[in-house]
Amino acid sequence: MAKKTIADINVKGKKVFMRVDFNVPLDENCNITSDKRIVAALPSIKKVLADGGSLILASHLGRPDGKPDPKASMKPVAKKLSELLGKEVIFANDCVGADPQAKAKALKPGDVLLLENVRFHKEEEIKDKKAKDDPALRKAKDDFAKQMADLADVYVNDAFGTAHRDNASMYTVPAMMKGKPRVIGFLVEKELKFLGDTVTNPVRPFVAILGGKKISDKLGVIENLMTKVNKIIIGGAMAYTFAKANGKSIGNSLCEDDFIPKAKELQEKAKASKCELLLPIDTVVAKEFKAGAENKVVTGDIEAGWQGMDIGPATRKLFSDKLKDAKTIVWNGPMGVFEMLPFDEGTKAIAQAVADATGKGAKSIIGGGDSASALKKLGLDKKVTFISTGGGASLEFLEGKKFVCLEILDEKQ
Repeated sequence: MAKKTIADINVKGKKVFMRVDFNVPLDENCNITSDKRIVAALPSIKKVLADGGSLILASHLGRPDGKPDPKASMKPVAKKLSELLGKEVIFANDCVGADPQAKAKALKPGDVLLLENVRFHKEEEIKDKKAKDDPALRKAKDDFAKQMADLADVYVNDAFGTAHRDNASMYTVPAMMKGKPRVIGFLVEKELKFLGDTVTNPVRPFVAILGGKKISDKLGVIENLMTKVNKIIIGGAMAYTFAKANGKSIGNSLCEDDFIPKAKELQEKAKASKCELLLPIDTVVAKEFKAGAENKVVTGDIEAGWQGMDIGPATRKLFSDKLKDAKTIVWNGPMGVFEMLPFDEGTKAIAQAVADATGKGAKSIIGGGDSASALKKLGLDKKVTFISTGGGASLEFLEGKKFVCLEILDEKQ
């Protein structure tokens, strides 16, 4: 997607509506525990202010389910952003209505206004398909979006984390602003460049590492990538569905029985595509799903009463060896229950192997979520090429899905 960015337009004297992803983690006292997502948006914010524009920032935070919730207020974000910018960030007590309208109208070049959580309104996020087809609800969503669209002269999407959603602030607002500049910010530009270039023009050998609980979550990614990569490494609980499909006993391990035929089919497709699909050859199993549970390493069948918790030492070596000559690596999903000791060893081994390959010149793209958390926990987050800010969005991008909220934005000539 060759989309225009804020560097391609003139914002001097204009009001810029920027959709950002300030969905930051909060503790029980509503204190921000990580400002990473706010910091990620600073280059785009500072560019608009330096070029003489004023900013109206909109984001969601948490899951307030379409109604105001003090625990999901953007107020802590306004305070943190003020600290990071070294200037006051004006706060609107809603994202639509009289207060944001008056405050947006009064903005001067260099001013920043942060709107209250857009998900305090049910019109922002209509999930149910039948509801989406309801004319009354569609009109309510349009009316809601138009109020935000009327606040500004320019639309900027810098929220990759929700780029796979057709939420009102992501899709309907720019749709309402047709004829005005509608561009992406620097964060979205970087995401599209790294994810897009990696999948489209990889330096080979190209290896994908996929983990996590469910094969159903990664089905589209596996099918899309097997025609593009040289190897796919499978770990996490979804490996047990493949193991059962191959006639092995998996004890009490997680398994999606409905997807056993699909697991067989994927292996046949991989062979036809000449893509090496690698599955665990040994497993760390436990009697209980808890930290420090009694455990052992098994090769082959897992007996009843035991469940798979992590890839075993032989698998760690096999997978790490397969990454040694990689020139492009995409990783999404842990190898085991990495948040419970001692079942983090597989994920640690893969994280180190990815970091080592990157140190030898490989390009490594981490698809956010648990993989990013594991790298940070291990202090290896600076030793990979790029960590995506959008777990679900990066996954859907790797599936080859189209993002309608980005497609409607202005193209570069």
